[in-house]
Amino acid sequence: MARGRLAVLAAAFLLWAGLGPPGPGGRVFAQAPDAQPKTMLALPPAPLLPATLGKLKRVAEGDVGDGLGSVDAADAAVLTEDGLKRFARSEYAADGKVGPAPGSVTVYKFGDASGAVAAYDYFRRPGMRPEKLGDEAVANGNEVLLRSGVNVVRGDFKLGHEGMVSLTKELIDRLPKVGGTAGLPPLLPTLLPAKGLDVESVKYALGPAGYQAMGGVAPAGLVGFDKSAETVTAKYKGGGVLTLLLYQTPQIAGDRGRGLEAQMKQEGEAAGTVRLRREGPLLLLTTGAWTPAAAQAMVDGVHLRSEVSFDKPMPLEFHAEVQKTYSLLVSIAIFCGLGAVAAVVLGLFLGGGRALIRVMQGKPAASEPEFLRIDLRGTVTKRASDHPEA
Repeated sequence: MARGRLAVLAAAFLLWAGLGPPGPGGRVFAQAPDAQPKTMLALPPAPLLPATLGKLKRVAEGDVGDGLGSVDAADAAVLTEDGLKRFARSEYAADGKVGPAPGSVTVYKFGDASGAVAAYDYFRRPGMRPEKLGDEAVANGNEVLLRSGVNVVRGDFKLGHEGMVSLTKELIDRLPKVGGTAGLPPLLPTLLPAKGLDVESVKYALGPAGYQAMGGVAPAGLVGFDKSAETVTAKYKGGGVLTLLLYQTPQIAGDRGRGLEAQMKQEGEAAGTVRLRREGPLLLLTTGAWTPAAAQAMVDGVHLRSEVSFDKPMPLEFHAEVQKTYSLLVSIAIFCGLGAVAAVVLGLFLGGGRALIRVMQGKPAASEPEFLRIDLRGTVTKRASDHPEA
């Protein structure tokens, strides 16, 4: 009976304290207070196109598309391969109203600079003259195409060359910037030999759609874009074509190389002078109007350069240890220098002082035969005690 009363009193006390009734097995569970929902504030990304360019105002209020929603259907497959992230297109007019406008701009933002380079080469057309804008740019009349970091811009300004350059420079300053390895341009196009190169023919591709659209010579299915392959194709003086293919591993490059070599043999003379060489993960392929010697020299003259980049800051402990080592070495060097100087000064003081004292005594400064010279001529002075008289 007493135990029952104690149990009732304990349960009443727990209810009064707000801890809730005992749970199964006599365990007590506290009632958690109602969780307050957290509000997450998501800020939209900054517009790719500014509201104003010079004296012109943007006709559209915001970005037309975020991704591939409004990209031209003919370009969608290539831009998807290149890693398109955002997209904006708008016209600019003097009063901001819809109608005939002196400016039309399209901006494509990619995940890295490699995708931007591939898209830039895809949009670039023969006959466009180079311009000193952004990282690389070409123009033809009112049209301008440029790449700045991970962004590709296509513009049509009916304001003359100077007006086009001025508005384009202002737009470049407002484009999104990306640092680290994502902002580094691809290595593969830099491996092309410069001698005899037709610069306008250089085409860098990251996928089969872009590779075929830009005139790739090998079947896209054999290249191995599903293995993260990169390709660059270029024409050289005389009509020869050089194709460089870069893979993740040498094993993938060897497998793709054997397939391409078999395909080129099947095409026969239609492929031109075919030379294939592998160097690590890099494949070099010549096709077209090469002489055998020139084709062989071309593939033998290209070598893969290994570049290692480190964009992370060193830990504080590393800098501290380097500083300690540097301080210790400097202290040792100073101590040795001071010791050498002290030895020279002490030697001059003691030696000079001794010579001065001898001069003051009327003796030569450095003449002390009994101390400075040892007689080794062999003369022996015999003592009388050694030979007693008989």
